[in-house]
Amino acid sequence: MNRYIIDTNLLFNMEAKMGLGDTTAAIVKNLVGAIEKAPSQELEILVPPTIVQEITSFFDNPEDDLLKLLLGSLTVKSPVTSEQSISAVIFEHLIEDYRTRAYRAMKVAEEELTATAQKFMGKEVLPQKEFQMACGKIITKLRERYRNATRTGTIDSKADFELIMLAKEQDGYLVTTDEGVTYWARLMGVKEMSSSVFGKKMQGYL
Repeated sequence: MNRYIIDTNLLFNMEAKMGLGDTTAAIVKNLVGAIEKAPSQELEILVPPTIVQEITSFFDNPEDDLLKLLLGSLTVKSPVTSEQSISAVIFEHLIEDYRTRAYRAMKVAEEELTATAQKFMGKEVLPQKEFQMACGKIITKLRERYRNATRTGTIDSKADFELIMLAKEQDGYLVTTDEGVTYWARLMGVKEMSSSVFGKKMQGYL
């Protein structure tokens, strides 16, 4: 039995390049088709409940037929985290990583605050609408840089963690385009498969 633990991004990120379609609808239909055509007991695709929640959030209607089709073909399972252990070295590495990211975020905030002060220095009071528009651009840039400093390249959600732990528990292949999830999964010795290779395997069943 080949077990694959898939991430949400495979269905909605067209850069995954699985070769299963150019839209979410096409990808879902082809993935479900591959699961249905695969020989019995040869293929199982699993996701934790947190990933189901993420996938569902992309649909306007929780009763969407496409969503039901997909969820009906996946095995939803929570990892039994109480029976798994993580090396203290990895935990230490995670703490250091977050400490570094907190420092980066502080520097980003300082730089944006300085840039804002320089932008408005010496200017008369702006009308409220113009002031809000100017601040809006600054806030948007700050949020983008802050997010990049704190979240890119790491695990930052329960869903990320459960993906890794489920793959570890099931000795399955983790399939994701998230660099942070991949990085931490490697530290924990989890098997992985690129989205393109996974896509080719699914194409083989169609």
